[in-house]
Amino acid sequence: MEAFTIHTGRAVPLRRSDVDTDQIIPSEWLKRIERTGFGAGLFSEWRADEGFVLNNPAYAEASILIAGPDFGTGSSREHAVWALQDYGFRAVISPRFADIFRGNALGNGLLPVQLPAETVETLQTAAEQDPSVEITVDLAAREVRGAGLVAPFELDDFTRWRLMEGLDDVGLTLRHEELITGFEATRPAWLPSAV
Repeated sequence: MEAFTIHTGRAVPLRRSDVDTDQIIPSEWLKRIERTGFGAGLFSEWRADEGFVLNNPAYAEASILIAGPDFGTGSSREHAVWALQDYGFRAVISPRFADIFRGNALGNGLLPVQLPAETVETLQTAAEQDPSVEITVDLAAREVRGAGLVAPFELDDFTRWRLMEGLDDVGLTLRHEELITGFEATRPAWLPSAV
């Protein structure tokens, strides 16, 4: 997993609330067996509409999504996070996230930043008025900067550390590989082995 400390990028204002994982990545994309290639399916049904914000060339290569409240509701598919990352997003800012989506995002290195609705509105308006405006998501300082504001956000210390170190669940386990190998070497042969 790629470490996340500080990221500065342009933002896409997605003025929709209650965006569920079926809208983020429609079910026909779930047949893939790898974690890459989902970016093409991101919001694919909405992208069929020429007026959809991601079709605007001014937002090409934006890396921060500024969404409405209740982002990531619906099923628990991790594919939604993979699609956002594969498209190029490093962070999603919203007034509220679905719990499962938030957990999947944090477990895969996509930073969900929860900010007050008024702050999200300010950031969306700034990105609409000037698509070249840059926003900084600073995990070390736990704040978002841009559009004339500095907005603190909350994230527990352990999760923050994991993201800054680039450690998913497997990475956390592999930090103890020598201890695991040593333990396995002392186990009786009749017990199951991890090797």
